[in-house]
Amino acid sequence: MFVLQIKNPASIRDAAEEFIRQMDRRTVFAFYGKMGVGKTTFIKAVCEALGVSDVINSPTFAIVNEYRSETTEDLIYHFDFYRINSIEEALNIGTEDYFESGALCFIEWPEKVEALLPDHTVFVEITEQEDGVRQLSFLLP
Repeated sequence: MFVLQIKNPASIRDAAEEFIRQMDRRTVFAFYGKMGVGKTTFIKAVCEALGVSDVINSPTFAIVNEYRSETTEDLIYHFDFYRINSIEEALNIGTEDYFESGALCFIEWPEKVEALLPDHTVFVEITEQEDGVRQLSFLLP
């Protein structure tokens, strides 16, 4: 189990960079955590550290946002399945194709589509500690 802590807003960049070092060519990351715990904020920091200069925000209404790293030219897909009501809805937007594309996929509210997540998915849990510190825990397959 790998654990990162974000002690304050200034430390999020360091946590994002360490997360990237741990990714090691893995591509699908499912972020679990309560509403408001910082899933979108952390994914934004990771995308920025990967070289994305576009405006990065939650794809709550679009379901998926596409970004491209300016440093590597790699595609990054950011999903928010909060508004998905069925597996069929997720299938209709081609989620399986995205997940198997080889592009980075960062997924918020993955519990809505767990049946579609590939075996190589990295499950990341973000929790807020009593002192406000955010803790990211993940086990790399």
